[in-house]
Amino acid sequence: MGNTIRALVAFIPADCCQNYVVRDLREMPVDKMVDLSGTQLRHFPGNVCSFRELVKLYLSDNHLNSLPPELGQLQNLQILALDFNNFKALPQVVCTLKQLCILYLGNNKLCDLPSELSLLQNLRTLWVEANCLTQLPEVVCELSLLKTLHAGSNSLRLLPGQLQRLRELRTIWLSGNLLTDFPPVLLHMPFLEVIDVDRNSIRYFPSLAHLSSLKLVIYDHNPCRNAPKVAKGVRRVGRWAEETPEPDPRKARRYALAREESQEGEILVLPPLLLPPNS
Repeated sequence: MGNTIRALVAFIPADCCQNYVVRDLREMPVDKMVDLSGTQLRHFPGNVCSFRELVKLYLSDNHLNSLPPELGQLQNLQILALDFNNFKALPQVVCTLKQLCILYLGNNKLCDLPSELSLLQNLRTLWVEANCLTQLPEVVCELSLLKTLHAGSNSLRLLPGQLQRLRELRTIWLSGNLLTDFPPVLLHMPFLEVIDVDRNSIRYFPSLAHLSSLKLVIYDHNPCRNAPKVAKGVRRVGRWAEETPEPDPRKARRYALAREESQEGEILVLPPLLLPPNS
């Protein structure tokens, strides 16, 4: 249904889109999914709240900045996509959807997350990339079943020590932040499988060889003077990734300084962010 709606609204004036979508949603979809991505919504269509058995709700790429309390009636919802909207704060009603497993909040204007987010104890995947976060909200550290955290393209300078409480966390994406040091807390998380710190300002990487579950570390586009040491079989993506043994530190330092000088004044062009795939 989502693709059909998107194809049609491309030819409908924006002022008419809201009414069109509301009329289109009359019955509970057989697949228990409603996809209203890219339909120019400015207000959430309230009749969706009558679909009590709904499992997946995609509202990506609209103009939403609020949600009605009635959304709390969707207590079977497992996937909620609110990315690419205009939210400056996460609506409290989202924190009442206790069956949520996947929550997409990327590309909004969020500066923080409410403490009530800790009520979502079934959450496995959280996307908060490309917001206005200057620090990782500590409430994230209370999501005990979280497996994947996407927090790239914010303004993070460090991570809270409480993050190591997340013993189920396997993947953490931190690319495009303001990290100047490799986050120390990650050194105490041996269960991590993927670490992405691409496009930060990290100059030195400590050894990651003791992280026994690590499979992939991405550290490219940092002004680093060494590559992180990893255990055998771990893939590295970044400068000197394929070199064994590690490059001589003096040569690495000269190389890094030369690179910095040659790149001085260049404009860094970031790759476009991708919408999360429909789950």
